[in-house]
Amino acid sequence: MSVQVGQEAPDFTLKDTETQDVALSGFRGQKNVVLLFVPFAFTGVCTNELCSVRDNLSTYSQLDAEVLGISVDSPFAQKQWKEKENLNFTLVSDFNRGVSKAYGAQFDDLMGFSGVAKRAAFVIDKAGKVQYAEVLESPRDLPNFDKIQETLQGLA
Repeated sequence: MSVQVGQEAPDFTLKDTETQDVALSGFRGQKNVVLLFVPFAFTGVCTNELCSVRDNLSTYSQLDAEVLGISVDSPFAQKQWKEKENLNFTLVSDFNRGVSKAYGAQFDDLMGFSGVAKRAAFVIDKAGKVQYAEVLESPRDLPNFDKIQETLQGLA
């Protein structure tokens, strides 16, 4: 079962593309956070999703939100992807698959791979509470970015 609206967001510390630790709790009291789980780096739908966020990052910044992209890819693969697509926000690696599992955003089987992150979006407020949760069963579907932004506007 996925994390629900109103719940405390499960904290985590993951490595970014520079292998530096990024902790969700580090944003508490400072920024709202948008967590975007994606299945695989370098794939079409995932690239389109994150490039869309890249192109609209100023909207998230104006809404006092930090965006974190999360996949089970290594930080080294994510770094190559980030550089190739000029992504201007933080990608973190759930290589050990604990965070996607904790959020209920993990496939048991996707094309023969187990433990791959489902495409999912969570908005976490400055107090660490989940204000929006969307976990998609089809890796081809995209999160509802209008609802994500509406949720962030309501937190302003």
